[in-house]
Amino acid sequence: MENHWPAACITRGRARRSVFTAYEPINVCAARRAIVLVLKGVAMMEEHNGQHLHAARIAINVPSVIRLLEYRRIPHQTRALSRKNILLRDRNTCQYCGKILAAGELTLDHVVPRSRGGASTWENLVACCHNCNRRKGNMLPHEANMRLTREPRAFNLHTSRHIMRLMGRSDSKWQKYLYY
Repeated sequence: MENHWPAACITRGRARRSVFTAYEPINVCAARRAIVLVLKGVAMMEEHNGQHLHAARIAINVPSVIRLLEYRRIPHQTRALSRKNILLRDRNTCQYCGKILAAGELTLDHVVPRSRGGASTWENLVACCHNCNRRKGNMLPHEANMRLTREPRAFNLHTSRHIMRLMGRSDSKWQKYLYY
């Protein structure tokens, strides 16, 4: 099975006069995880993407949107600091020249170089093209006459929801669950 298909995970929104009126998007997960949640009875498939997972005796629709059957308070989510998540946050855009590139054509740059005490943190790592990375080298951005297009920040709920909206543009079935 192709595991790169994303699935939106939603739950009922907050109660208003004891009636749930809307869905609340809470996460994006891999199709494999969505299928497991549906098969365990923890979630229900709301939309499927038209693909099927074939087993020996059955064919299962691959979910595009799942709904958790039981609302649980979602704890403060922290994202792992990884190359993939930095590129997601920066939308595959070099933070110095603004070029949008494929993930393989980008590197991660320490705004404050590690040799100068810069840590590998959300606030110090940015997506960067190879040319800008070479030009900046072991300098601070202002020493290389370069500016960041955006100040790097850690993922927060707003960033996660924004990424869900961006991903939802490619799947029309998500749009009625994501508020623009």
